[in-house]
Amino acid sequence: MQLYNTLSAEERKELIDLAGKQRLTLSFYAYAKIEDPKKFRDDLFLAWNALDALGRIYVAHEGINAQMSVPADNFEEFRETLEVYDFMKGIRLNVAVEQDDHSFLKLTIKVRHKIVADGLNDETFDVTKKGIHLGAKEFNEILEDPNTIVVDFRNHYESEVGHFKDAITPDVETFRESLPIINEQLKDYKETKNLVMYCTGGIRCEKASAYYKHQGFKNVYQLEGGIINYAKQIKEEGLESKFIGKNFVFDNRLGERITDDIVAQCHQCGKPCDNHTNCANDGCHLLFIQCDECQAVMENCCSTECLDITHLSLEEQVRLRSGKQVGNKVFRKGKSEKLKFKHSGELSDVALAVAKKTKDIRQKIKAKKVILGKAEHYFVKAGIGLFIIENNELQLGDKILISGPTTGNQELILEKMFVNGCENSAAKIGDKVTFEVPFRVRLSDKLFKLVN
Repeated sequence: MQLYNTLSAEERKELIDLAGKQRLTLSFYAYAKIEDPKKFRDDLFLAWNALDALGRIYVAHEGINAQMSVPADNFEEFRETLEVYDFMKGIRLNVAVEQDDHSFLKLTIKVRHKIVADGLNDETFDVTKKGIHLGAKEFNEILEDPNTIVVDFRNHYESEVGHFKDAITPDVETFRESLPIINEQLKDYKETKNLVMYCTGGIRCEKASAYYKHQGFKNVYQLEGGIINYAKQIKEEGLESKFIGKNFVFDNRLGERITDDIVAQCHQCGKPCDNHTNCANDGCHLLFIQCDECQAVMENCCSTECLDITHLSLEEQVRLRSGKQVGNKVFRKGKSEKLKFKHSGELSDVALAVAKKTKDIRQKIKAKKVILGKAEHYFVKAGIGLFIIENNELQLGDKILISGPTTGNQELILEKMFVNGCENSAAKIGDKVTFEVPFRVRLSDKLFKLVN
Protein backbone atom coordinates (compact mmCIF):
# COMPACT_ATOMS: atom_id res chain seq x y z
CA MET A 1 0.00 0.00 0.00
CA GLN A 2 1.62 3.26 -1.19
CA LEU A 3 1.39 5.99 1.44
CA TYR A 4 4.25 8.17 0.23
CA ASN A 5 5.58 9.92 -2.90
CA THR A 6 7.56 7.78 -5.35
CA LEU A 7 8.37 10.56 -7.85
CA SER A 8 10.73 13.50 -7.46
CA ALA A 9 9.49 17.05 -8.01
CA GLU A 10 11.24 17.21 -11.38
CA GLU A 11 9.75 13.91 -12.52
CA ARG A 12 6.28 15.07 -11.44
CA LYS A 13 6.73 18.40 -13.24
CA GLU A 14 7.64 16.58 -16.44
CA LEU A 15 4.58 14.34 -16.20
CA ILE A 16 2.34 17.36 -15.66
CA ASP A 17 3.77 19.04 -18.76
CA LEU A 18 3.35 15.91 -20.86
CA ALA A 19 -0.27 15.45 -19.69
CA GLY A 20 -1.11 18.95 -20.88
CA LYS A 21 -4.17 19.20 -18.60
CA GLN A 22 -5.21 22.24 -16.60
CA ARG A 23 -4.82 22.05 -12.83
CA LEU A 24 -6.55 24.11 -10.16
CA THR A 25 -4.77 25.54 -7.14
CA LEU A 26 -7.02 25.64 -4.09
CA SER A 27 -7.02 25.74 -0.31
CA PHE A 28 -9.40 24.83 2.50
CA TYR A 29 -9.46 24.21 6.24
CA ALA A 30 -11.81 22.83 8.84
CA TYR A 31 -11.69 22.67 12.61
CA ALA A 32 -13.08 19.37 13.86
CA LYS A 33 -12.41 16.66 16.42
CA ILE A 34 -10.40 13.92 14.70
CA GLU A 35 -9.87 10.87 16.91
CA ASP A 36 -7.17 9.17 14.81
CA PRO A 37 -5.20 11.73 12.74
CA LYS A 38 -2.77 9.07 11.46
CA LYS A 39 -5.54 6.91 9.97
CA PHE A 40 -7.24 10.04 8.64
CA ARG A 41 -3.97 11.06 6.98
CA ASP A 42 -3.44 7.64 5.37
CA ASP A 43 -7.01 7.48 4.06
CA LEU A 44 -6.65 10.92 2.47
CA PHE A 45 -3.33 10.02 0.86
CA LEU A 46 -4.79 6.92 -0.81
CA ALA A 47 -7.85 8.79 -2.08
CA TRP A 48 -5.99 11.86 -3.31
CA ASN A 49 -2.99 10.08 -4.80
CA ALA A 50 -5.40 8.14 -7.03
CA LEU A 51 -6.72 11.47 -8.36
CA ASP A 52 -3.24 12.90 -9.02
CA ALA A 53 -3.90 15.54 -6.34
CA LEU A 54 -0.80 17.30 -5.00
CA GLY A 55 -0.22 19.70 -2.15
CA ARG A 56 0.86 20.45 1.40
CA ILE A 57 -1.65 19.30 4.03
CA TYR A 58 -1.52 19.30 7.83
CA VAL A 59 -3.89 17.20 9.94
CA ALA A 60 -4.25 17.13 13.72
CA HIS A 61 -6.74 16.22 16.40
CA GLU A 62 -8.23 19.69 15.87
CA GLY A 63 -8.83 19.44 12.09
CA ILE A 64 -7.24 19.89 8.66
CA ASN A 65 -5.41 22.69 6.82
CA ALA A 66 -4.76 22.11 3.11
CA GLN A 67 -3.18 23.92 0.13
CA MET A 68 -3.47 21.80 -3.01
CA SER A 69 -3.26 21.40 -6.78
CA VAL A 70 -5.93 19.23 -8.41
CA PRO A 71 -6.48 18.33 -12.09
CA ALA A 72 -9.51 20.28 -13.29
CA ASP A 73 -10.96 17.05 -14.74
CA ASN A 74 -10.85 15.43 -11.29
CA PHE A 75 -12.22 18.38 -9.32
CA GLU A 76 -15.68 16.93 -8.67
CA GLU A 77 -14.24 13.53 -7.72
CA PHE A 78 -11.91 15.34 -5.35
CA ARG A 79 -14.83 17.17 -3.77
CA GLU A 80 -16.56 13.81 -3.24
CA THR A 81 -13.57 12.59 -1.20
CA LEU A 82 -14.25 15.48 1.20
CA GLU A 83 -17.98 14.88 1.39
CA VAL A 84 -17.28 11.46 2.93
CA TYR A 85 -16.56 13.27 6.21
CA ASP A 86 -19.43 15.03 7.97
CA PHE A 87 -17.28 17.98 9.05
CA MET A 88 -16.27 18.69 5.43
CA LYS A 89 -19.68 18.43 3.78
CA GLY A 90 -20.24 21.62 1.79
CA ILE A 91 -16.82 22.97 2.75
CA ARG A 92 -15.70 26.17 0.99
CA LEU A 93 -12.83 25.57 -1.41
CA ASN A 94 -10.80 28.73 -2.06
CA VAL A 95 -9.76 28.46 -5.70
CA ALA A 96 -6.77 30.63 -6.63
CA VAL A 97 -7.24 33.73 -8.80
CA GLU A 98 -4.11 32.89 -10.80
CA GLN A 99 -3.53 29.28 -11.79
CA ASP A 100 -0.17 27.55 -12.14
CA ASP A 101 0.10 23.88 -13.04
CA HIS A 102 3.34 23.66 -11.03
CA SER A 103 2.09 25.25 -7.80
CA PHE A 104 2.67 21.92 -6.01
CA LEU A 105 4.79 19.01 -7.18
CA LYS A 106 4.34 16.52 -4.34
CA LEU A 107 1.52 15.20 -2.16
CA THR A 108 2.64 15.81 1.40
CA ILE A 109 0.23 15.08 4.26
CA LYS A 110 1.71 15.49 7.75
CA VAL A 111 0.27 14.80 11.19
CA ARG A 112 0.91 17.77 13.46
CA HIS A 113 0.06 18.82 16.99
CA LYS A 114 -1.94 21.72 15.52
CA ILE A 115 -3.00 22.66 12.00
CA VAL A 116 -1.70 26.20 12.62
CA ALA A 117 1.10 26.91 15.10
CA ASP A 118 -0.65 29.53 17.26
CA GLY A 119 1.01 28.89 20.64
CA LEU A 120 -2.39 28.98 22.37
CA ASN A 121 -3.80 26.66 24.99
CA ASP A 122 -7.20 25.92 23.49
CA GLU A 123 -8.44 24.51 26.78
CA THR A 124 -8.47 28.00 28.31
CA PHE A 125 -11.14 29.48 26.01
CA ASP A 126 -14.04 28.48 23.73
CA VAL A 127 -12.57 28.19 20.22
CA THR A 128 -16.08 27.93 18.73
CA LYS A 129 -17.03 31.50 19.75
CA LYS A 130 -15.54 33.11 16.68
CA GLY A 131 -15.78 36.58 15.24
CA ILE A 132 -18.52 37.49 12.77
CA HIS A 133 -17.76 36.48 9.18
CA LEU A 134 -17.87 39.25 6.57
CA GLY A 135 -18.09 38.90 2.81
CA ALA A 136 -16.22 41.29 0.51
CA LYS A 137 -19.06 43.84 0.34
CA GLU A 138 -19.60 43.90 4.12
CA PHE A 139 -15.85 44.00 4.70
CA ASN A 140 -15.48 47.05 2.45
CA GLU A 141 -18.33 48.77 4.28
CA ILE A 142 -16.96 48.21 7.78
CA LEU A 143 -13.55 49.51 6.69
CA GLU A 144 -15.25 52.87 6.07
CA ASP A 145 -16.44 53.03 9.69
CA PRO A 146 -14.18 55.41 11.69
CA ASN A 147 -14.58 53.09 14.69
CA THR A 148 -12.91 50.21 12.82
CA ILE A 149 -9.39 48.94 13.43
CA VAL A 150 -8.24 46.47 10.77
CA VAL A 151 -5.40 44.06 11.56
CA ASP A 152 -3.33 41.91 9.20
CA PHE A 153 -2.69 38.57 10.91
CA ARG A 154 -0.08 37.47 8.40
CA ASN A 155 3.69 37.74 8.66
CA HIS A 156 5.86 40.66 7.56
CA TYR A 157 6.99 39.08 4.30
CA GLU A 158 3.34 38.57 3.33
CA SER A 159 2.05 42.06 4.15
CA GLU A 160 5.06 43.78 2.55
CA VAL A 161 3.90 42.94 -1.00
CA GLY A 162 0.19 43.56 -0.40
CA HIS A 163 -2.26 44.55 2.34
CA PHE A 164 -5.54 46.32 3.06
CA LYS A 165 -5.35 50.10 3.24
CA ASP A 166 -4.81 51.50 6.76
CA ALA A 167 -4.25 48.02 8.20
CA ILE A 168 -2.03 47.33 11.20
CA THR A 169 0.72 45.06 9.85
CA PRO A 170 2.72 43.57 12.76
CA ASP A 171 6.47 43.16 12.25
CA VAL A 172 6.43 39.43 13.00
CA GLU A 173 7.75 36.22 11.45
CA THR A 174 5.10 33.88 12.88
CA PHE A 175 1.38 34.00 13.61
CA ARG A 176 1.92 33.21 17.29
CA GLU A 177 4.07 36.35 17.70
CA SER A 178 1.30 38.67 16.54
CA LEU A 179 -1.38 37.54 19.04
CA PRO A 180 0.09 39.09 22.25
CA ILE A 181 1.42 42.13 20.36
CA ILE A 182 -2.01 43.08 19.03
CA ASN A 183 -3.66 42.30 22.37
CA GLU A 184 -1.35 44.75 24.11
CA GLN A 185 -1.49 47.38 21.36
CA LEU A 186 -5.31 47.49 21.29
CA LYS A 187 -6.10 46.86 24.97
CA ASP A 188 -7.69 50.31 25.39
CA TYR A 189 -10.17 49.75 22.53
CA LYS A 190 -11.78 46.47 23.58
CA GLU A 191 -15.27 47.94 23.99
CA THR A 192 -15.20 51.01 21.74
CA LYS A 193 -13.77 49.81 18.42
CA ASN A 194 -14.56 47.22 15.78
CA LEU A 195 -11.67 44.74 15.65
CA VAL A 196 -11.61 43.57 12.03
CA MET A 197 -9.05 40.98 10.97
CA TYR A 198 -7.90 39.16 7.86
CA CYS A 199 -5.34 36.61 6.66
CA THR A 200 -4.63 34.63 3.49
CA GLY A 201 -7.43 32.03 3.54
CA GLY A 202 -9.19 32.63 6.86
CA ILE A 203 -7.77 29.88 9.06
CA ARG A 204 -5.58 32.11 11.24
CA CYS A 205 -8.49 34.46 11.91
CA GLU A 206 -10.77 31.59 12.94
CA LYS A 207 -8.61 31.01 15.98
CA ALA A 208 -7.51 34.63 16.50
CA SER A 209 -11.08 35.98 16.57
CA ALA A 210 -12.10 33.47 19.25
CA TYR A 211 -8.97 34.32 21.26
CA TYR A 212 -9.68 38.07 21.18
CA LYS A 213 -13.29 37.60 22.15
CA HIS A 214 -11.97 35.65 25.12
CA GLN A 215 -9.64 38.58 25.85
CA GLY A 216 -12.63 40.90 26.18
CA PHE A 217 -12.97 42.46 22.72
CA LYS A 218 -16.70 43.05 22.15
CA ASN A 219 -16.94 43.65 18.41
CA VAL A 220 -14.81 41.12 16.55
CA TYR A 221 -15.09 40.50 12.80
CA GLN A 222 -13.12 38.45 10.27
CA LEU A 223 -12.88 38.35 6.48
CA GLU A 224 -14.59 35.15 5.37
CA GLY A 225 -12.27 32.99 3.30
CA GLY A 226 -9.46 35.51 3.67
CA ILE A 227 -7.85 37.47 0.85
CA ILE A 228 -8.26 34.57 -1.59
CA ASN A 229 -12.04 34.59 -1.31
CA TYR A 230 -12.13 38.40 -1.19
CA ALA A 231 -10.32 38.61 -4.54
CA LYS A 232 -12.81 36.17 -6.06
CA GLN A 233 -15.83 38.08 -4.73
CA ILE A 234 -14.73 41.56 -5.82
CA LYS A 235 -14.14 40.23 -9.32
CA GLU A 236 -17.50 38.46 -9.50
CA GLU A 237 -19.46 41.35 -7.94
CA GLY A 238 -17.58 44.24 -9.54
CA LEU A 239 -16.53 45.73 -6.19
CA GLU A 240 -13.70 48.14 -5.45
CA SER A 241 -10.64 46.40 -4.04
CA LYS A 242 -9.56 47.83 -0.70
CA PHE A 243 -6.61 45.45 -0.86
CA ILE A 244 -3.57 46.73 -2.78
CA GLY A 245 -0.79 44.69 -4.33
CA LYS A 246 -0.11 40.98 -4.24
CA ASN A 247 -1.39 38.21 -1.99
CA PHE A 248 1.54 36.08 -0.84
CA VAL A 249 0.83 32.33 -1.13
CA PHE A 250 2.75 29.34 0.23
CA ASP A 251 3.24 27.41 -2.97
CA ASN A 252 5.62 27.65 -5.91
CA ARG A 253 3.82 30.75 -7.22
CA LEU A 254 4.78 32.74 -4.07
CA GLY A 255 2.06 35.25 -4.87
CA GLU A 256 -1.05 36.05 -6.88
CA ARG A 257 -1.80 39.58 -8.04
CA ILE A 258 -4.94 41.25 -6.65
CA THR A 259 -4.34 44.75 -8.04
CA ASP A 260 -1.73 46.18 -10.40
CA ASP A 261 -0.24 48.28 -7.57
CA ILE A 262 3.36 47.51 -6.64
CA VAL A 263 3.89 48.56 -3.01
CA ALA A 264 7.24 46.86 -2.32
CA GLN A 265 10.84 47.27 -3.49
CA CYS A 266 13.57 45.00 -4.74
CA HIS A 267 15.55 44.22 -1.61
CA GLN A 268 18.83 44.62 -3.49
CA CYS A 269 18.48 47.78 -5.61
CA GLY A 270 15.31 49.47 -4.33
CA LYS A 271 13.44 49.37 -7.64
CA PRO A 272 9.63 48.92 -7.30
CA CYS A 273 9.12 45.16 -7.31
CA ASP A 274 7.01 42.53 -5.52
CA ASN A 275 8.37 39.25 -6.90
CA HIS A 276 9.65 36.91 -4.21
CA THR A 277 12.39 34.37 -4.84
CA ASN A 278 14.53 32.00 -2.79
CA CYS A 279 18.30 32.36 -2.88
CA ALA A 280 19.78 29.88 -5.39
CA ASN A 281 22.48 28.88 -2.92
CA ASP A 282 21.24 25.58 -1.46
CA GLY A 283 23.01 26.49 1.76
CA CYS A 284 20.90 29.66 2.15
CA HIS A 285 17.49 29.63 0.39
CA LEU A 286 16.69 33.02 1.93
CA LEU A 287 13.31 34.37 0.79
CA PHE A 288 13.57 37.91 -0.58
CA ILE A 289 12.21 40.29 -3.23
CA GLN A 290 14.32 40.54 -6.39
CA CYS A 291 13.73 42.40 -9.64
CA ASP A 292 14.53 40.93 -13.07
CA GLU A 293 17.69 43.03 -13.44
CA CYS A 294 19.13 41.96 -10.08
CA GLN A 295 18.07 38.38 -10.78
CA ALA A 296 20.13 38.40 -14.00
CA VAL A 297 23.19 39.97 -12.37
CA MET A 298 23.04 38.02 -9.11
CA GLU A 299 21.79 34.75 -10.69
CA ASN A 300 18.94 34.41 -8.17
CA CYS A 301 21.31 34.89 -5.22
CA CYS A 302 20.81 37.19 -2.22
CA SER A 303 24.46 38.23 -1.91
CA THR A 304 27.84 38.07 -3.63
CA GLU A 305 28.89 35.46 -1.05
CA CYS A 306 26.07 33.16 -2.09
CA LEU A 307 26.75 33.89 -5.77
CA ASP A 308 30.37 32.81 -5.37
CA ILE A 309 29.27 29.61 -3.64
CA THR A 310 26.94 28.63 -6.51
CA HIS A 311 29.93 28.77 -8.87
CA LEU A 312 31.80 26.17 -6.82
CA SER A 313 31.64 22.47 -7.59
CA LEU A 314 28.69 20.54 -6.21
CA GLU A 315 30.98 18.61 -3.90
CA GLU A 316 32.42 21.82 -2.42
CA GLN A 317 28.95 23.30 -1.93
CA VAL A 318 27.84 20.20 -0.04
CA ARG A 319 30.93 20.40 2.15
CA LEU A 320 30.33 24.07 3.01
CA ARG A 321 26.75 23.56 4.13
CA SER A 322 27.34 20.27 5.93
CA GLY A 323 26.04 20.41 9.50
CA LYS A 324 24.46 23.87 9.13
CA GLN A 325 20.80 24.48 9.91
CA VAL A 326 19.42 27.03 7.46
CA GLY A 327 15.76 26.02 7.11
CA ASN A 328 14.61 28.86 9.39
CA LYS A 329 16.17 31.44 7.06
CA VAL A 330 13.72 30.78 4.24
CA PHE A 331 11.19 33.29 5.54
CA ARG A 332 13.55 35.49 7.58
CA LYS A 333 14.30 38.14 5.01
CA GLY A 334 13.58 40.90 7.54
CA LYS A 335 16.49 39.70 9.63
CA SER A 336 19.08 39.64 6.84
CA GLU A 337 21.75 42.35 6.88
CA LYS A 338 22.60 41.50 3.25
CA LEU A 339 19.49 43.23 1.94
CA LYS A 340 19.47 47.04 1.78
CA PHE A 341 15.83 47.77 0.87
CA LYS A 342 13.28 45.97 3.02
CA HIS A 343 10.20 47.08 4.90
CA SER A 344 8.06 45.60 7.64
CA GLY A 345 5.86 46.86 10.44
CA GLU A 346 4.27 50.18 9.44
CA LEU A 347 3.75 50.00 5.66
CA SER A 348 2.73 52.62 3.11
CA ASP A 349 -0.55 52.46 1.18
CA VAL A 350 0.97 54.41 -1.72
CA ALA A 351 1.79 52.43 -4.87
CA LEU A 352 5.37 52.78 -6.06
CA ALA A 353 4.62 51.55 -9.57
CA VAL A 354 2.04 49.78 -11.71
CA ALA A 355 2.65 46.18 -12.71
CA LYS A 356 3.26 45.62 -16.40
CA LYS A 357 1.08 43.19 -18.31
CA THR A 358 3.92 40.81 -19.00
CA LYS A 359 3.81 37.05 -19.24
CA ASP A 360 4.48 35.40 -15.93
CA ILE A 361 7.17 32.77 -16.42
CA ARG A 362 5.51 30.66 -13.76
CA GLN A 363 2.28 30.45 -15.70
CA LYS A 364 1.42 27.53 -17.90
CA ILE A 365 3.21 27.51 -21.22
CA LYS A 366 0.50 27.65 -23.87
CA ALA A 367 2.53 26.08 -26.66
CA LYS A 368 2.95 22.31 -26.77
CA LYS A 369 6.25 21.17 -25.30
CA VAL A 370 8.30 18.23 -26.46
CA ILE A 371 11.06 17.20 -24.10
CA LEU A 372 14.49 16.91 -25.74
CA GLY A 373 16.87 16.24 -22.87
CA LYS A 374 18.58 17.72 -19.84
CA ALA A 375 21.40 20.06 -18.89
CA GLU A 376 24.80 18.46 -18.44
CA HIS A 377 27.00 21.50 -17.70
CA TYR A 378 27.15 25.29 -17.81
CA PHE A 379 30.36 27.09 -18.76
CA VAL A 380 30.12 30.25 -16.65
CA LYS A 381 32.75 32.43 -18.33
CA ALA A 382 31.64 31.57 -21.86
CA GLY A 383 27.91 31.60 -21.06
CA ILE A 384 27.41 28.27 -22.85
CA GLY A 385 25.12 25.43 -21.85
CA LEU A 386 25.76 21.74 -22.57
CA PHE A 387 22.73 19.47 -23.10
CA ILE A 388 22.30 15.79 -23.93
CA ILE A 389 19.56 14.96 -26.43
CA GLU A 390 17.55 12.02 -25.08
CA ASN A 391 14.37 12.34 -27.16
CA ASN A 392 13.36 13.66 -30.58
CA GLU A 393 15.57 15.91 -32.74
CA LEU A 394 16.82 19.51 -32.47
CA GLN A 395 17.38 21.85 -35.44
CA LEU A 396 18.51 25.40 -35.99
CA GLY A 397 15.56 27.79 -35.93
CA ASP A 398 13.69 25.70 -33.35
CA LYS A 399 11.98 27.58 -30.54
CA ILE A 400 13.25 26.01 -27.33
CA LEU A 401 12.42 26.20 -23.64
CA ILE A 402 14.88 25.69 -20.78
CA SER A 403 12.97 24.99 -17.58
CA GLY A 404 13.95 24.37 -13.97
CA PRO A 405 12.89 25.21 -10.38
CA THR A 406 15.39 28.10 -10.12
CA THR A 407 15.77 28.99 -13.80
CA GLY A 408 12.00 29.24 -14.31
CA ASN A 409 10.82 28.99 -17.94
CA GLN A 410 13.18 30.66 -20.41
CA GLU A 411 12.40 30.67 -24.15
CA LEU A 412 15.00 31.02 -26.95
CA ILE A 413 15.29 30.75 -30.73
CA LEU A 414 18.19 28.42 -31.53
CA GLU A 415 20.42 30.34 -33.98
CA LYS A 416 23.75 28.51 -33.60
CA MET A 417 24.86 25.27 -31.97
CA PHE A 418 27.68 22.78 -31.79
CA VAL A 419 26.90 19.06 -31.97
CA ASN A 420 29.52 16.73 -30.45
CA GLY A 421 32.06 19.53 -30.70
CA CYS A 422 31.39 20.58 -34.32
CA GLU A 423 29.09 23.31 -35.60
CA ASN A 424 25.99 21.70 -37.05
CA SER A 425 22.38 22.44 -37.98
CA ALA A 426 20.74 19.34 -36.47
CA ALA A 427 21.13 17.02 -33.48
CA LYS A 428 19.67 13.59 -32.80
CA ILE A 429 19.24 11.26 -29.81
CA GLY A 430 22.55 10.66 -28.04
CA ASP A 431 24.21 13.87 -29.25
CA LYS A 432 25.86 16.39 -26.94
CA VAL A 433 24.77 19.90 -27.87
CA THR A 434 26.29 23.22 -26.80
CA PHE A 435 24.97 26.72 -27.49
CA GLU A 436 25.09 30.20 -26.01
CA VAL A 437 22.62 30.86 -23.17
CA PRO A 438 22.03 34.40 -21.76
CA PHE A 439 21.38 33.08 -18.22
CA ARG A 440 22.79 30.51 -15.83
CA VAL A 441 21.82 26.91 -16.58
CA ARG A 442 21.58 24.35 -13.76
CA LEU A 443 21.85 20.57 -13.76
CA SER A 444 18.19 20.24 -12.80
CA ASP A 445 17.10 22.11 -15.97
CA LYS A 446 15.23 20.36 -18.78
CA LEU A 447 15.41 21.21 -22.49
CA PHE A 448 12.15 21.33 -24.47
CA LYS A 449 11.17 22.14 -28.06
CA LEU A 450 8.08 24.34 -28.44
CA VAL A 451 5.73 23.43 -31.27
CA ASN A 452 2.43 25.06 -32.27
